[in-house]
Amino acid sequence: MSVITSRLTRDQEKKISSMFGHAKLSLIYKASVHGYDNNNFNYKCSKQGPTLIVAYNNTGFIFGAYISKDYAQTGQHIIDEKAFLFSLDGREQNPEPYRVTRTGQYAFTDVGPNFESLVFLFNNGAAIQSNPGNFFNFDPLKMHGNDLQLTECEVYRVEECDALLAKPWRNVTWNAERKKGLMETIANWKSGINSVDQARILLVGQVGAGKSSFFNSVNSVFKGHVTSQANTGTAGTSLTTQFRTYSIRGGNSKKPLPIVLCDTMGLEEGLNAGLDIEDFTSILKGHVQDRYQFNPSMPLQEEAPGFHKSFTLKDKIHCVVYVIDTAKVKLLPARMIEKFSAFRRKTNQLGIPQLVLMTKVDEACPLVAEDLKNVYCSQNIEAMMREVAAQLGVSMSAVIPVKNYSQELELDLHTDILLLNSVVQMLRVAEGYFDDLFLDEEEKAD
Repeated sequence: MSVITSRLTRDQEKKISSMFGHAKLSLIYKASVHGYDNNNFNYKCSKQGPTLIVAYNNTGFIFGAYISKDYAQTGQHIIDEKAFLFSLDGREQNPEPYRVTRTGQYAFTDVGPNFESLVFLFNNGAAIQSNPGNFFNFDPLKMHGNDLQLTECEVYRVEECDALLAKPWRNVTWNAERKKGLMETIANWKSGINSVDQARILLVGQVGAGKSSFFNSVNSVFKGHVTSQANTGTAGTSLTTQFRTYSIRGGNSKKPLPIVLCDTMGLEEGLNAGLDIEDFTSILKGHVQDRYQFNPSMPLQEEAPGFHKSFTLKDKIHCVVYVIDTAKVKLLPARMIEKFSAFRRKTNQLGIPQLVLMTKVDEACPLVAEDLKNVYCSQNIEAMMREVAAQLGVSMSAVIPVKNYSQELELDLHTDILLLNSVVQMLRVAEGYFDDLFLDEEEKAD
């Protein structure tokens, strides 16, 4: 199954979110994927708490409806004084909400997305029915431009962001001196084993989680400007189709840093789609060469050209990092969690340490989007990190939040510090891996 992505631009999402104050929108239904059908709508949207419908038409209008109560398929008229309709046509600074016509007036009929004045998925199709005056009053020309045909209909769960904690639950120093110190720590790191100059870190995650963007972002910090070496984007299937190993060169010295970030195909739910666990195992053991072209329907065979038969410790993976989109934590499908669990079991069998990298923290919490320094004061981010830790079976200390560079043209100090902190943690756990090997060799010698 393809990754479900929002059609809203970030600017449009900000404008719509402004109607709620500090709130996050989580996509739960997309008609072009789940079907223009009331039954599918009810299946995806019932018992979700406050929700927002966002509809699109060819005229360019973005409009919809908000309710603060559950859809429960009762068939009854529901009073909801917080409910409203809205329209965003590109000319308004922020959308104007249309409230119910009078106090105590019904807001919607609980049989699907039915607001009487505006009925979405009309006749189980890509259309609306418009009847201003029933429940809500509005000018059809301003609401939807009199264009009743839909090109898309999405539903978002509206999640209020809790207030910030008075004290951060992880201490971070947010200044240029700290950034310089982190860069020096990374540049001067050594494995403690003569045959290994670089720690090999494998990035594994769902399509679109930000694996390739993470490499580009770390690379940007050391280059001193935003750059994009690895392919990134928002395609429904993995843009990374090869196994790639990326070295990072430190500043003006052009000397490779003691870390190699290894990128793979994204994980997908379906059979014969995304990274296969057999290919994953081959990567961990050092059998897969750089630029090997993945074939999801046929794992790498020993006799194949891309199979690396002669490998040493420096070719193996020394730390596995699971990359997860923070904004989609609550939407992780059961099959995806099962895949992560299977990969975790295999990695544990081989004694390789593991971390979880939570990307896009700014998209998961508006308070963090306003100021990245709020990341460890955000109760929402902390809750999502705890949820991921529980789902993947890791400790909270193994979960690290970051923000990748995506649309920026210039570096940001606070973004850099989060990125560098994550790299330092990767090197620390890789160092633990090498320490264990050293102890094993000592025990054998005794």
